[in-house]
Amino acid sequence: MTTTETELKALMLASQDGDAAAHRVLLERLSRHLRAYYKGKLAKIGRGVAEAEDLVQEAVLAIHLQRHTYDPQELLTPWVHAIARYKLIDFLRRNRASVADVPIDEANEVTANDDHLSAESSFDLRRLLKRLPEKMQCSIEAVKLEGLSVAEAARRCGISESGVKVNIHRGLKALAALITQRIQT
Repeated sequence: MTTTETELKALMLASQDGDAAAHRVLLERLSRHLRAYYKGKLAKIGRGVAEAEDLVQEAVLAIHLQRHTYDPQELLTPWVHAIARYKLIDFLRRNRASVADVPIDEANEVTANDDHLSAESSFDLRRLLKRLPEKMQCSIEAVKLEGLSVAEAARRCGISESGVKVNIHRGLKALAALITQRIQT
């Protein structure tokens, strides 16, 4: 086991035991790793840093919501990588990425089956979303949860496409802050 694996796994186990400080450190450390991962993957298909940052927020949120599903008998980094990979696949699907745009080693993943959040986690996410302003909530639900395009979300939510993008970016940051706040209390 690598030093990084050992340290991250210790933080995850402490997090599962209710240690809010360990959970915060875990999410911060994973954010750095995920940021590098997504920047590298998205650069290969000509995508930008803002999209990588959105994916980091989505993956961190999923890790937070799904931490109870992590099996302490297993390595942590493959579990995190699976979440990160599925978030990338979802991103490619949502953005209607052509298989031709995806590096050959990633092409088979575009059609892979998606992971499904448990009912408990979905309920937790819905409860957090209700704390956001209506247009922000609508934008996130339409694009991130239902897989609509930004244009489709703009029509549904009654705002501009740039408004949808801003709402998603700010909303994901707000959700991350809400999660951090819940962990600290």
